[in-house]
Parts: sequence; C-alpha cells; structure tokens
Amino acid sequence: MADVAGLAAQWHAREEELKQEPLRITYSFWDGRGHRREVQVPRGSTVSGFLDAVRRQLSGEGFREMKRCSTDDLLYIKEDLILPSHVSFHELIAKKARGKSGPLFHFDVHDDIRLKGDATKEKDESHAGKVCERHWYERNK
Repeated sequence: MADVAGLAAQWHAREEELKQEPLRITYSFWDGRGHRREVQVPRGSTVSGFLDAVRRQLSGEGFREMKRCSTDDLLYIKEDLILPSHVSFHELIAKKARGKSGPLFHFDVHDDIRLKGDATKEKDESHAGKVCERHWYERNK
C-alpha cells in the first residue's frame, strides 16, 4: 500500500508542476475585426483566468471597452465551441479534448484548416481562438 500512496503522491506532484508551466495562447479579439494577440498564462489557469489576462492586456493597449467590462462579459470560442469559464487549460490538454473540426488543446496557430481541404476530416491543426464580448456575440451570432 505504501507504494501506491507514493506513486499517487508523485503523480499529484507532477500534475502540480505541469499546471505551473507557462502556456502561450494566441487569440483573436473579435469586435467585427480581428485583433490577433498572444498572452501567457499558467497551464493550470481556467478560461476565466485567461479571459482576465486578455482583458488586462487589451485595456492596456487602448481598447477602452475592456476597461469597463468584466471577465464574465467575455467569451472564448475555440474551434466550434464556446468554452465554459470553469474549465482549465490543463484539463483540455490532459483529456485531449476535441471539437467537431479539431483539437481544443492546441493554442498555437496554424492556417485555417477549413481553407486547406475537407473540413469533415479532423486534423491536428488549429487556428486562433476568438475572444469577444458577450453582448457583441449575442447581437451578431
């Protein structure tokens, strides 16, 4: 039993190490035009934590609407899904989560797979996730 407890402790320690690793996420802030940016967060961050980092980055770059909006007012859309704010990036990576058109856990950017070929075939490529304000999304979906 001591071996099992030791292995479990090692696994938990390794998971905590992984959650602290930096993760660079390329995203596109969408307000009718795409503003491509990159932000770095710990791998264990939730989508909500990522959106807060995006909000702070954009408000510092002159996007006035970001100064008065909260994290709850933002959405992160990756592939074909709106990701819930409580999901962590570590969970997406560890579980190899997938959307209809590709993996949700690749946060670097490749060309849009739908322009290269058959969109029905799942590929190991990804494009930038979109960050937008909730009210903009509701008005324009």
